[in-house]
Amino acid sequence: MTSPHFGISKDQRLRRSQDFARIYAGGVRAADAHLLIFGGINPTGQTRFGLSVSKKHGNAVRRGRLKRLLREAFRLSQHDLPAGMDMIFIPRQNSGATLADYQRSLKSTARRLAKRLPSVDRDAKS
Repeated sequence: MTSPHFGISKDQRLRRSQDFARIYAGGVRAADAHLLIFGGINPTGQTRFGLSVSKKHGNAVRRGRLKRLLREAFRLSQHDLPAGMDMIFIPRQNSGATLADYQRSLKSTARRLAKRLPSVDRDAKS
C-alpha cells in the first residue's frame, strides 16, 4: 500500500483569468467564519484551487502569509476533499484563523459546496 502524495502540482492550481471568471459567473458558493469558497465542476476529475486575497487583508507580507496558509491547508486536506471541483478560496478579514482552522473550514465548506454542484463526486479521493 502506498501513502498518498501530498504535493501540489501545477495542474491543481487555477492560474488563468478565464477559469476564475467561469467559477465566479457560476455563482455557487459556500462560507463559514474563516473562508468563502466559490466553486464549479471541472472535466478533469481532479480538484483544483485558486486564491484571491485582496489588499483589504493588509500589506504584501500579510497577504503572502494568508496565501501560504491556504496553500498548505489545501495540500494537507486534498485527499479529504470532493473530486472534480474547481474552487477559489477567499479568506475572511480579521478571522485570526490558524492552519488547523483553515483545514477544518476547507473540508466542511467544500463538502457543502459539492452538495450544491451537479455531478460532483462527493467522496474523498482514494
